[in-house]
Amino acid sequence: MTRPPDPSSVGPADGEALGPELFTDGAAPLCYQAVGDPADPTILLLGGVASSMDWWPADLCAALAAGGRRVVRYDHRDTGRSVTCPPGAPDYTSRDLTEDALRVLDDLGVVRAHLVGLSAGAAMVQELALERPDRVASATLMSTTRAFAGPDDAALPPSAPELACLWDGPSPDPGDADALIEAVVADDRALTGRGDFDESRTRALATRAVERSIDATAGTNHFAADPGAPFEGTLTDLTVPTLVVHGREDPLFPGHGAALAAEIPGARLLVLDGVGHQVAPPSSWDVLLPALLEHTSGPTVERAPR
Repeated sequence: MTRPPDPSSVGPADGEALGPELFTDGAAPLCYQAVGDPADPTILLLGGVASSMDWWPADLCAALAAGGRRVVRYDHRDTGRSVTCPPGAPDYTSRDLTEDALRVLDDLGVVRAHLVGLSAGAAMVQELALERPDRVASATLMSTTRAFAGPDDAALPPSAPELACLWDGPSPDPGDADALIEAVVADDRALTGRGDFDESRTRALATRAVERSIDATAGTNHFAADPGAPFEGTLTDLTVPTLVVHGREDPLFPGHGAALAAEIPGARLLVLDGVGHQVAPPSSWDVLLPALLEHTSGPTVERAPR
């Protein structure tokens, strides 16, 4: 297990204005950044499988902060500068990955926050909202599907055929940064489908993610981790205010957002035109940002004494 750099040696991220990279305490340090007034409600962003916080773009975080939110993004284990295990040897469970979000909130002294998850990160939000509603002020589920079995799972539309072999090829050489970046860009292009794909923006994000990772290949450990203790319940048991955001062009979970929103009591569905399985691109922010700010405008987030 490789520990991240000494926090005192890590300054503001290059080219970004989100403040210094901070680290949680404990045996498995997680790297995170926060932008915005600490007195404002906190939005915690949970990325997809094997994704570092770089995939929550700095300009999106800054736009939410300008709307009166404190925005926090973090590196999952085995991504970015968070604690990293050798590829193929994760020393944690999938439950640990989910509960890491609470460790970030604990480090900030935040009791309850608005959780926004993408893809697998949104599955984590579902799990936390079900088991720990005391920590979740609201849930936003982006580009995802059910984290819990539903009555008509078999009827959900399958992924696009062209994604069938997306992750079947050999992995790039871990020492070849250019090849790693190209592989990430290719995956993101495929997952965007017919949505708005900005290659130069995606390449810049991929480059940053690869360059600041302790081991850019260690994220595959997310697929190898043991599940851990299961989260019990069903989506009909969710009680926190929920917004489901889904791209109309999502080739991985086509139409799953509608089924998800229909099953969660009181959930609202927002479908974004021209968006695939991706962090919503700037072309959609005129619709997305007002919806997120409205959804996260509930009671003031509680804070624990520090």
